[in-house]
Amino acid sequence: MDPSRIGTALRSARTRAGWTREALAFHSGVSWSAIAQIESGRRKDIRLSSLVALADALQIRVDHLVGSEATVSPKPVGHRVLIYESDEEFVGTATPFVTEGIKRSECVLAVTTKRQTDLLHDALGAGTRGVEFKDADEWYRSPSETLNAYRSFVNEQLEAGVHWIRIVGEAVWAGQSEAEIEAWMRYESMVNLSFAAVPATLMCVYDARRAPTAVLADARRTHPEIVHADERGPSPDYGAAEDFLLAPRQLRTIV
Repeated sequence: MDPSRIGTALRSARTRAGWTREALAFHSGVSWSAIAQIESGRRKDIRLSSLVALADALQIRVDHLVGSEATVSPKPVGHRVLIYESDEEFVGTATPFVTEGIKRSECVLAVTTKRQTDLLHDALGAGTRGVEFKDADEWYRSPSETLNAYRSFVNEQLEAGVHWIRIVGEAVWAGQSEAEIEAWMRYESMVNLSFAAVPATLMCVYDARRAPTAVLADARRTHPEIVHADERGPSPDYGAAEDFLLAPRQLRTIV
């Protein structure tokens, strides 16, 4: 870490907030003298706990102070897509994904249809004790409700002390209009922005036997990673969320 870079960024953020060093010391719990030394670049051994406290008080991210690459070129969240054509494919990929989360003591959430939930229950056996299940029909009512539901769940878990969250999610496509499908695909792209700083791994599952062809094509464009069985890699069709969301709406043929 470059102390002079941190000092400049801290002073700028404090000034923008309209705070004196005394005010920042009060809100952050970091001493006035320590703040003065950091801002001047004299303190070389800045504690991570101090950076976190200062960033929290100023409502900015730590990497903004540090000036890391993540500030200017954030990496997409671990947002994967599984497009499966059989129950065996679903179980063969979703089960190891869930099991890995359990082994790592992560918070695991599965939001799937009743059929897929039953398949996971059968495959996991006693392992289901480490998984929270939600009904996709209830969870995926609208993009805004779903996004808020995931945000609330994530915030509750992080406040409870969870270190990482792992989610399997499956939207329901039956009865959706073309406009509704368009909104859901924009939602998928928005996830890459909304959860960019969240300690989470998301895997969206699409049943190729039921989802429209246009939906599957957009799924490849809105997920940075594509996964099958134990193989995972970047999706060659992925487009940055900003590009996808700002692109002119194109009418798609739903088949």
